[in-house]
Amino acid sequence: MFTFFWSLAGCGQAAIPPTPTPASSSTGTSAPPTQTPPLVNWELIWSDEFDAPDGSSADTGKWRVADTPGSANGELEYYTSRLENVYIENPTGSNGVLVIQALKEKYETREYTSGSLNTRGRFDQLYGRFEARIKIPFGQGIWPAFWMLGSTGGWPLGGEIDIMENIGKEPNIIHGTMHGPGYSGANGIGGPFALPEGQRFADDFHLFAVEWEPNVIRWFVDDQLFKTSTPKDLPEGAVWVYDHPFYLILNVAVGGGWPGYPDDTTVFPQTMKVDYVRVYVRPGGYN
Repeated sequence: MFTFFWSLAGCGQAAIPPTPTPASSSTGTSAPPTQTPPLVNWELIWSDEFDAPDGSSADTGKWRVADTPGSANGELEYYTSRLENVYIENPTGSNGVLVIQALKEKYETREYTSGSLNTRGRFDQLYGRFEARIKIPFGQGIWPAFWMLGSTGGWPLGGEIDIMENIGKEPNIIHGTMHGPGYSGANGIGGPFALPEGQRFADDFHLFAVEWEPNVIRWFVDDQLFKTSTPKDLPEGAVWVYDHPFYLILNVAVGGGWPGYPDDTTVFPQTMKVDYVRVYVRPGGYN
């Protein structure tokens, strides 16, 4: 997410009251069924398919759901654990999605609410393939992301891997980036992936992934490789810090220095829908 996010990522799960299923859940649709071919030379070790009952909360055995104002990048949202912002949409009972919903509403000290989930203290992993099938939101000032932070070391010493970020004013472009000491913030190392002109990532689900192995990180969209980074890409004197476990984060920010701020063209609510998140490792290790 481009800059320091440690305080948000580390917050605990707040109690979720037994509120009713959000109205948007009844009008939305879950992800279309997918036939996912088995990955060659990868073994699945962790996943969330989000197939819990319609209107339920995220699995707190796997995720921390933030309940705090966004604390970085000049963002405008308050992240809440309410079902209005984070819930499972599964009307058929067989193929659910996680919904992260950004709303324009007064809440505590902010004018917008949204959701952020992370696996800190629940799951982290050194090396592997990390992927999620996501339908992102769109609009000026909307900033969805699927990313990872180092479990130790703080930011940027612990490292950051942005698997997918989008700023809503660029509906056909996503970015894959890594941040570390000496190459953080606007100096992060990565690259964009663009759909053909006239297509938007918000119009369908897409598979976003990184394959992270010793001394290499590879970024993919729909299994198409678009960026590879190694220690040779670092600035002179900078350190490759991708040698310890990282944890996962999903969030939708509103506003910030990079995407800018919502304007009269921005429609609310905006939702990011996540069909699944999966993590794989090489069965034979990385020697």
